[in-house]
Amino acid sequence: MSAPRRRGRMPAVNDADIRRVARSLLVEQGPDAMTLRAIARELGITAPALYRYYESRDDLVAAVRTDVCTDLAKDLEAAITDLPDDAGLRFFAICRGFRTWALTHSREFTLVFASPVTAGITSAMQQFGEPVGRIFLGAAGRLLTEYQVLTPPLDLIPPEIRDDLLKFQTELLAVLADSGQNFPAEKLDLGVSYVMIQFWARLYGHVTLEVFNNYPIQITHPDALFDTTLADIGRTIGLIAN
Repeated sequence: MSAPRRRGRMPAVNDADIRRVARSLLVEQGPDAMTLRAIARELGITAPALYRYYESRDDLVAAVRTDVCTDLAKDLEAAITDLPDDAGLRFFAICRGFRTWALTHSREFTLVFASPVTAGITSAMQQFGEPVGRIFLGAAGRLLTEYQVLTPPLDLIPPEIRDDLLKFQTELLAVLADSGQNFPAEKLDLGVSYVMIQFWARLYGHVTLEVFNNYPIQITHPDALFDTTLADIGRTIGLIAN
């Protein structure tokens, strides 16, 4: 009798292969396509084999989020590489770079910025990836250092959100300190924290509307609308050079 035929061995895969396939499914089909079954099928292995690398789909999604944020941070750094060393110019270039990336990476934007945050993330700035958060905060720190930013009177800040702003202020100071910036803590008061939250809400809201084409009217020249939005924000906060 001949010996029984052995089954073919499963192809060798590694963590980088898994994240690469997951990222490809994300880009081609969207976040919901990143299932363990689909990834395993693309790799020619069984879904349970993936548990050697990740305890759950959420863990894998978190790893892909990190990869996306790392790439976005590189794009934002590239957006300011050749610019003059001016805090205002560089800050708004980062904002434009974020919009450009979002429009050309809509499904990755959806995963990182328009999906529920994974468990274990506590810092407000870590919700969109530490590398990206540090770039935005580093640019904002320089802006606050080199420019006199206008803030609203404290009595116009709703008392219901002041505790949240104080917590946010503490987190910002910690991140700025970790980044090595010699940032004057007294400049980051409650008014500045309020302005920063409003700024992010307007920037993120505008980009999200554009990515998902959810404007209430047809916008023929979205570039012009975005630029005027940034200019309006700039005027609102003063940006008067010291």
